[in-house]
Amino acid sequence: MTAVGGGSTFPEPRIVVVGSCNVDLTSYLPYAPGPGETVIGSSFSIGFGGKGANQALMARRLGAQVVMAGCVGRDSFGELIVANLADNGIDTTWLERADAVGTGVAVIWVEPDGTNRIAYSPGANDVVSESQAAKAVTATSPAVVLAQFEIPQAATRTAFAAARRVGAITVLNPAPAAATDRELRALTDWLVPNEVELAQLTSITSTADDALLAAADSISAGRLLVTQGAAGAALVDHNSVLRLPAPSVKVVDTTGAGDVFIGAFGYGLARGMSPAAAAELGVRCASDSVQRPGAQAAIPTTEQAAELARTSRFRP
Repeated sequence: MTAVGGGSTFPEPRIVVVGSCNVDLTSYLPYAPGPGETVIGSSFSIGFGGKGANQALMARRLGAQVVMAGCVGRDSFGELIVANLADNGIDTTWLERADAVGTGVAVIWVEPDGTNRIAYSPGANDVVSESQAAKAVTATSPAVVLAQFEIPQAATRTAFAAARRVGAITVLNPAPAAATDRELRALTDWLVPNEVELAQLTSITSTADDALLAAADSISAGRLLVTQGAAGAALVDHNSVLRLPAPSVKVVDTTGAGDVFIGAFGYGLARGMSPAAAAELGVRCASDSVQRPGAQAAIPTTEQAAELARTSRFRP
């Protein structure tokens, strides 16, 4: 694999995102089809996605210097992804091209209430290397490193180990949910699952305060932050639970909302905000994004992101 280049220099804070880059193929349907059934949709779109790329773009829109470490194929989808990231001011120096596999693709069904179902083919995301991930962090000395489970956990583990050496905060989004090895958990400062992922990781299905405290203990990670859709988020820290409610909005499409939350949360931490302030910014940005269709197409613009940050009820 060879690097594609595209480095840029922007003001601090600096964030490295080690994660996935996809093309999203989205159909808007009246309901999800059953086995053998064909459902006629109202519209279709091709857009950019991948949890890593989505989180990177949200952090960039808020003003961070963002480095994207990942992998795409040597196909037209890969070329489009690289160009899109670079056009948005994201450093693609550590985004590589794989010769043997294609670019990752997500096939998404969205129902009228905004509920989505996603079939994910990782492609080149499966070959993100440990050395690549570690070098991206070591070479750039970020304030925060974000990662997810759409790339090999070994790559995330080496990136987080490098983050420890440079003093960066690590934020892990365990999605799609999978067993997490002890070493990676020990290197994680913030674990940020949604409610479904938390239940899969811990077998705890309640989101009452005592259940969330028990879940945090069982995971044995640093600190826990659970996204809860329309209910907002719950921050578990120092044996207490802080609820961060979401504003009431008309939901069009929830695709990528969790990624928007994490990109904004990572930005807030990199800026030196308190965890509560960073999480509240994440809730505001995610709530804004679900009012528009698509993943990256729904991410707040630079101007919208600045207004969301300005009107946050918490302060750095």
